[in-house]
Amino acid sequence: MSGSGSRNTQRRPDRAALGIAAALAAVAVIIAWSTLQAGGVASYSPVGPKTFPYIIAGGLFILSILTAVEAARGHFPQRETQDFPPMLWVLAGLVAQMLTMKTIGFSLSTGLLFAATARAFGKREFWKTFPVGVVFALLVWLMFAKGLQLTLPAGLLERLF
Repeated sequence: MSGSGSRNTQRRPDRAALGIAAALAAVAVIIAWSTLQAGGVASYSPVGPKTFPYIIAGGLFILSILTAVEAARGHFPQRETQDFPPMLWVLAGLVAQMLTMKTIGFSLSTGLLFAATARAFGKREFWKTFPVGVVFALLVWLMFAKGLQLTLPAGLLERLF
């Protein structure tokens, strides 16, 4: 049967999908190993706190095998080409947030992340996006710190409250 709906059986193995299969298998092994090593309450009963992690590990391992089989057959659809600059803007925003959170506080560092992410989506006016991100982050900080009594890093701006 030929036509536009038939699969191309001559496709090469999908290396990215094989990598994902390997990562799934590695996570499954790590979960199973750490569950096996767990003592205390987890070792108290054969059906108990250890059961669920083993089920998760087994499911991930089965998914890794199925992913590897489909990748080896080349049955995954072709992916679109990636546009790297937006991804780099988001990554730069995350790095900036992680590096500045303890020094300038949650709101300002999250404002940087917001502005970088907005830039990735095409909004280039930093002078607009940064203050909007800071206001949203400050509201989140107030909800967590004052409303829920949970600690988030406080900087100069947060200390005003």
